[in-house]
Amino acid sequence: MTNYKIAETAAFEKKIKSKKYEFIYQKIKSYVYPILRKNPHFGPNIKKLKGIYKEIYRFRLGAFRIFYKVSEEKVIVFIIDIEARKYAYK
Repeated sequence: MTNYKIAETAAFEKKIKSKKYEFIYQKIKSYVYPILRKNPHFGPNIKKLKGIYKEIYRFRLGAFRIFYKVSEEKVIVFIIDIEARKYAYK
């Protein structure tokens, strides 16, 4: 089984460093990233989006959604964004 690398975009890094999200970053690194490294396509909290965002996946983490894209050629998971559920799909 292939282990994927995790790459955070600059926009995600800037957002995650803000006060609003800093408390959840440790949980992302210790819980979410190990799951995404093993299999970023399937899981109870993973869903592929539809429509124009069909290449994007979302990971549900409590009241937050983490959006990411998978590059099979480079074996990398690109973490794109994090947002509170109530704002994520607007």
